[in-house]
Parts: sequence; C-alpha cells; structure tokens
Amino acid sequence: MSDSRAAIRYAKAVLDLAVQNKATDAVEKDMRSIVATIADSKELRAMLASPVINGDSKKKALAAVFEGSDQITLGLINTLAANKRISILNEVALKYIILNEDLKGEGVAYVTTAVPLSADLEKKVLKQLAQITGNEVTIENKIDESIIGGFVLRVGDLQYDASISNKLNNLKREFSSSL
Repeated sequence: MSDSRAAIRYAKAVLDLAVQNKATDAVEKDMRSIVATIADSKELRAMLASPVINGDSKKKALAAVFEGSDQITLGLINTLAANKRISILNEVALKYIILNEDLKGEGVAYVTTAVPLSADLEKKVLKQLAQITGNEVTIENKIDESIIGGFVLRVGDLQYDASISNKLNNLKREFSSSL
C-alpha cells in the first residue's frame, strides 16, 4: 500500500514538473515506453525487483535502455534510484499516464475480455462510460482467455470485475470458509 501512495506522489511531482516545462505529452510518451518495455522484458522486471543489484547499477541500466528520453523522465529515474525506490518505476509511470489523461480531460478504460469486443458492444460501453465519468473516454480492449467470460473494466483507479473466473473464485472462497 505504501508503494502505491509513493508512486502517486512521484507521479504527481513529475506531472507538476512536466506541466511547468510544457512537456506533458513528451513525458507521457516516455512513461508509455517505460510501461511497455517493462511489460515486455522479464529480465528488466527481475532486475528492478532484485535486492541484490545495487541502485547505481539499476540506474545505469535504465539510463541506457531509455536513452533519448525527456530530461524529466531521466530525472525521475535518478530520483527513484537515489531514494532506493527504483522498483516502483512501472507503477509511477502508470500513475503518471492516468493523472495526465485526467488533466487533459480524457481517460482510457481498460476492458479485459475473453474474446474481442464487437464494434456495437464497444459503442455501448463508450456511451455508458461517458455518462458515468463525465469525460471523453477511449477503450483499450485486452484479451485474456483466463477470465473465461464476462469482463474486467478499469477506469483510472476504479475496477469492476464481472468475470466468470472472479465469480468462480468467490464461490470457492465461500465454500472453503463454510467448511
């Protein structure tokens, strides 16, 4: 929980700095790159989480991987390394993206389904989300067959899990606790 709060604080500080320097879009591009790179690299995730590798080595590796990024982004990496918080880089990047989208008045709703959304269903979801959030929202559909059916909707920090796998897990917990 404290890592989440720390990530929000770092993300807010980076956003404030980016707004002052009129670099919010460039920093958001960097943050999206960080999230994608960390998601795609098992080795990078392991290096960031490793307590054996020192912060300076992590900082040098990240500076090499994200060479050419905005100075604000590189400053974030340096600050996180100096404060021994480099392991939360991905979470800070995700929080920055959410905060910047909120600042722009747009949001991304992440809808995880077992099969791709049809165009008709996507329009209905967009209409509902616009009414609920009051903002212009775009949908990013992620496919995850492990949820079996239903959907998981995430908008900002809110998540609604209406997946079959979640319902099955809830039933399993109820049966286990009643025994």
